[in-house]
Amino acid sequence: MPHRSPPPAAGSPLPEQALSRRTLLGGVAALALGSTAAVAQAPARSGSPAKPALAVKPESRPEAPARTLSAAPGTTRLKPEPAVVTPVWSFDGTGAPPVVRVKLGETVRLRVENKTDKPLSLHWHGVRNQNPMDGVGGLTQAPIPPGGDFTYAFVSPDAGSFLIRPLVVAGSSEPSGRGLAGMLVVEETVPPAVDHDLTVLMQDWRLSDEGTLLPFGQTAFAASSGRLGNLVTVNGKPAPDAIDVRPGGRVRLRLANACNARGTRIRFDNLKVYVAAVDGQPTDTFEPLRATLPFPPGTRYDLMLDMPGEIGAAGSITALVGNGLALATLTTRGEPVTGKRAAIGPIGENKLLPAEVKLQNALRRDVVLTGGARIDKDKPAAEPVYTGDATKVWAINGASGSAGTAPLFTVKRGQVVVLALRNDTAFPQALHLHGHAFRLLHPLDDGWEPYWLDTFQLLEGRTARIAFKADNPGRWVIGSTVLERFDTGLWGWFEVT
Repeated sequence: MPHRSPPPAAGSPLPEQALSRRTLLGGVAALALGSTAAVAQAPARSGSPAKPALAVKPESRPEAPARTLSAAPGTTRLKPEPAVVTPVWSFDGTGAPPVVRVKLGETVRLRVENKTDKPLSLHWHGVRNQNPMDGVGGLTQAPIPPGGDFTYAFVSPDAGSFLIRPLVVAGSSEPSGRGLAGMLVVEETVPPAVDHDLTVLMQDWRLSDEGTLLPFGQTAFAASSGRLGNLVTVNGKPAPDAIDVRPGGRVRLRLANACNARGTRIRFDNLKVYVAAVDGQPTDTFEPLRATLPFPPGTRYDLMLDMPGEIGAAGSITALVGNGLALATLTTRGEPVTGKRAAIGPIGENKLLPAEVKLQNALRRDVVLTGGARIDKDKPAAEPVYTGDATKVWAINGASGSAGTAPLFTVKRGQVVVLALRNDTAFPQALHLHGHAFRLLHPLDDGWEPYWLDTFQLLEGRTARIAFKADNPGRWVIGSTVLERFDTGLWGWFEVT
């Protein structure tokens, strides 16, 4: 198999609890709604309703009742005694993030109850969704108010692994930092034969020594690397997650980063893995270069691997944080899997995505990222400083994202778009394109990387070009996956008509 690796991502050590240069620069040393029981709600804009989104064939079976997700305060133990249990927000009273599974073509139907004291909406990160269901509170829907509810109902056009993240204009970081996250798994009509299909969801938490959550809303974090936690959990429990698999078993691992801000690289120790999908979209199967992959917030990978045949064999997934932090260990136990099987190969292709992105007549726009804390070049050892408006720390093309911001551009449905993204800030920037999947172009527009993305990281001082076919009507965000930055302006939107 060839060795390839997606674009580089930031890694950073776990921060100290005190606000320090180490905390602020955690990612700089980077490697290359009243009750609303409606099923759909029009975008928060007057005018005619949006055209239907990507054509998908819904399930033919009778409509299933909506599953209820109740976002509510609770507690979970994140630190051992004598530390106190940590007050968190969770779905349905459990510390484990939910994993919602449907088959391709089935309707995702979830009634979200907001039992917290903050407005809420859920973004289906990576789903090329119908626009009213995209879940950006303040843009594509009214936020769900405390005590309210909202029913999300949509059909994903694509199979894949997707994130469930809170996303509310100026109010995303706190519900995420208190624990609200999950995964949506849309299974292929004919999935690859595996013995285990596992989700591995990484979050981090910023805790006091006593185990309570440290305060939210600190401008110094928003203006720098975001709210980097000091404790990492996997599937809701302190890392590492111990996973037992059958000797000789074939495993599909769905890895997702739901941290507020932490980007890292992940390494596979004693595990020979093949990347089968990036950001939910299938790719030609490849081995990661040097057995590592970049892992900024919002990123997902589908990995395939065969475990050794002997009992007790073990391998680990390690985050390159500090001296290395094991996220999960896989150990062979139980009845061995016998018989021969074909070598690991591609899991299929998504024929809804274009085989070629024709760039000749593309709509081209520059997207420039500015703002945030600055380092005094004459005093490189000093702390980064930000002295501006705490609600407008960041900007795209000179405008800080808000509910009233004008669109970055408008494009007719079916037009190819090329965005030149320039990072004029002092920090790496993890960015997510809503409603679409894109190709990362080579510097001279003479080709692109051989995988589709919806999330990637742009290093400080760099420019990257992305290309996508704007085939999904509605108002779509391009913005930071570091939620403190999103809350303080690092996002914009465009319209497909």
